[in-house]
Amino acid sequence: MKTTGGTDAQKRRAAEAAVEAVEDGTVVGLGTGSTTAFAIRAIGDLVADGLDVRGVPTSFASRELARECDIPVVDLDEVDAVDLAIDGADQVATTDGALVKGGGAAHAREKMVDAFADRFLVVADPSKTAETLSRPVPIEVLPSARTTVAASVSDLGGEATLRRAERKDGPVVTDNGNLVLDCEFGAIADPESLAADLASLPGAVEHGIFVGLADAVYVGTDDGVEVDEF
Repeated sequence: MKTTGGTDAQKRRAAEAAVEAVEDGTVVGLGTGSTTAFAIRAIGDLVADGLDVRGVPTSFASRELARECDIPVVDLDEVDAVDLAIDGADQVATTDGALVKGGGAAHAREKMVDAFADRFLVVADPSKTAETLSRPVPIEVLPSARTTVAASVSDLGGEATLRRAERKDGPVVTDNGNLVLDCEFGAIADPESLAADLASLPGAVEHGIFVGLADAVYVGTDDGVEVDEF
């Protein structure tokens, strides 16, 4: 079956390969998105076979899927450490593992869990890889700061668009009760510098550039899985 951006088979291969790193007695960060959903289901299979694992969900959707798969879930503030996080990406820079995330509007919670994890494994299909990041960067913003953050993004050379909901009138509202601006910057030559600029904007809760966080990227292909360590 073909889905947007890649096939289910490619996504499943990447996810199941990453899940091989899950060990008994560990706390695992559960990312959000179509590729990570395969990982959560694979972890659920391990739990059914007796593996002792606790999951830290990064969104309402990942929490519900984990519960459906009988994975015990805990909040981030209930654990002393996250041993491993598995999450997807909207785009991965093959040169250094920098990411753009936030297509599911869960990047604020994803970044907290992924950054706290001892190891962060990214799962993706080939359509998500690029030499240089160029996808629009999501920024979760306080509702009252939408226009001021958009103006600041313009000052940085970007163009901000309020993300609209697809099945209801009005904007997308995050699990945290905030709004999302999708910010087009074109090719991002220096993700680290842009990330620092966006992080400094008053009213911006979190942006979708992940720099220096990924330890490995698993890319599922038609023939297997390619793994890059960073």
